[in-house]
Amino acid sequence: MIVDVLGTEAFLPGSQIDVKPIRDYDTFVGKTMEFKIVKINQEFRNVVVSHKALIEAELEAQKKEIISHLEKGQILEGTVKNITSYGVFIDLGGVDGLIHITDLSWGRVSDPKEVVELDQKLNVVILDFDDERRRIALGLKQLTPHPWEALDPNLKVGDKVHGKVVVMADYGAFIEIAPGVEGLIHVSEMSWSAHLHSAQDFLKVGDEVDAVILTLDREERKMSLGIKQLKEDPWENIETKYPVGSQHTAKVRNFTNFGVFVEIEEGVDGLIHISDLSWTKKIKHPSEFTQIGAPIEVQVLDIDKENRRLSLGHKQLEENPWNNFETIFTQDSVHTGKIIEVLDKGAVIQLEHGVEGFATPKHLVKEDGSQAQLGEELEFKVIEFNKDAKRIILSHSRIFEDVARAEARAAKKAAAAEKKASRRDKEETPVIQNKAASTTLGDIDALAELKASMEAEQK
Repeated sequence: MIVDVLGTEAFLPGSQIDVKPIRDYDTFVGKTMEFKIVKINQEFRNVVVSHKALIEAELEAQKKEIISHLEKGQILEGTVKNITSYGVFIDLGGVDGLIHITDLSWGRVSDPKEVVELDQKLNVVILDFDDERRRIALGLKQLTPHPWEALDPNLKVGDKVHGKVVVMADYGAFIEIAPGVEGLIHVSEMSWSAHLHSAQDFLKVGDEVDAVILTLDREERKMSLGIKQLKEDPWENIETKYPVGSQHTAKVRNFTNFGVFVEIEEGVDGLIHISDLSWTKKIKHPSEFTQIGAPIEVQVLDIDKENRRLSLGHKQLEENPWNNFETIFTQDSVHTGKIIEVLDKGAVIQLEHGVEGFATPKHLVKEDGSQAQLGEELEFKVIEFNKDAKRIILSHSRIFEDVARAEARAAKKAAAAEKKASRRDKEETPVIQNKAASTTLGDIDALAELKASMEAEQK
């Protein structure tokens, strides 16, 4: 403001008009007041004056007098001087005190303007003060009884209450069931589902909810609430609703290396072990078979009520094809297969009926000596079938190796037979010659006698 001092214009900063903030400068226009000259600049012909400087000394003495008579618990009347985001400054008649935002009301206050307004006169209680720093802590809510003391004495655990969400945190929500009386709904008490991330997924500030009292401590003024208890626990009659052998549609929730976690309904989870996904496919990770969020048909295999978990199966919805495979993939039977995966220890072979077999590197050697490659379609011979382990071991090289072995065995057998016949001929020839020689020599005398006899008869 501009002040006329004996015909000379002087400057009066707004902060130097009074000790309290000025909201309406027009009320000072034309008013005669005393000022103290605080600065003169001859070069710029500038004069700065202050009215506040004149009254500060008087106020300082007044503050000391007021503070010397202050006592904790004392109730004083004051005027709202200033409102900030963290509290309200109260003019106690020459000395200021602060009501922190948490001491304005027993309930939660987000903005002090919700409770008080400028220039409002109200009674406050002295909570604490510091003689040296001239700080006075005031309270407004302390003038009214604590809401917990007025809480219905018949209220007990298990009762249903209605309230409003006043504060949200990741771990839960604070519900105000009466001004200044709050209870915490932990995120785990918001739903029977085990798939809980943040309380913000369920509630938001301002929501009005019904809840059940879970714990109540009047001395500590603490209360825990739950909203899932308003619904029936799905595990209470789990054996009736989801008996072993029953079939249902579930939703894929999560993967692990050993299986798939699914949710049949809110709060009812189950695990499909990786070995129960398919009768025929060798699945390394569940993500090869399904995806998160996808529906999947399941059959209940077992119920663990204590741990609230179901053992589920997907392949059990179909008949075990390995009973039929036992008659198809018999030992030494030959089938057409395609190499669909090559590993260090061998290759996975896709056979008919959607079943897979395995062949080691030595059984992947072709007749020309080269190694079978990924994507090739060849003939394979079954060298091992294990129904219990669901394992089929195959060999391509055995097909031509067995033929070669058979031919070699046949040739060897023919050569052996020929050799045996030749040896037998050699052994029989001397016997015949000996017999002939023996007969000739043995019969000479008889022939001679016969000849002589014939000659005598002729004579």
